[in-house]
Amino acid sequence: MPNTAKRRKEAEATLARLQDLAKEQADRLGPYADQARDQASLRLLQARGWTAPRLETAALRVEDTVAPRVAGLLSAAAQRVDPNPGRRGLRLLSRGGRRIPRGLLIGGAAVVGGVVVYSLIRLRQASQDAEWQEHLDQARDQVRETRENLEEKASDAADKATETAKAAKGKAKETVRAASGDNRAKENGRPGR
Repeated sequence: MPNTAKRRKEAEATLARLQDLAKEQADRLGPYADQARDQASLRLLQARGWTAPRLETAALRVEDTVAPRVAGLLSAAAQRVDPNPGRRGLRLLSRGGRRIPRGLLIGGAAVVGGVVVYSLIRLRQASQDAEWQEHLDQARDQVRETRENLEEKASDAADKATETAKAAKGKAKETVRAASGDNRAKENGRPGR
């Protein structure tokens, strides 16, 4: 019975030391994970701040240069394709033989071109957002793996410390037994005085 109680106390003490060591490691490594998260969000914000004005400038340039050219090309293509060159415009919208004004056609083509350009810009922005989110997820995974590795190393170190303590305890017991055995040999088995 006494050995069991003694072993239980030793195990509880060892467990308490390991728990304290694990808490210390968690307190020590926690700020690194917070710092990595903060740095990643800061870099993401900086990247978005850098990108936004450039996208706006690109959109304005497309609006000013590409849209009129697209409208002109569509108008020229409509003239070439039209089977009745004397009559221009959309036949579906013409009323009573009236033609649709060229300005209205150009304006419609410009609107269509603008919608196409806007959708392309939005599509590109969505792909960039997905890429940034992927990088952020990778950073989170790396932080998680680092934390797990450090926890595992701390656990291994605690296990080694426990094994070393047990080995030292066993050697101490053997030394005491050997010393008491030498004493008995000197006394030739006679009881002590």
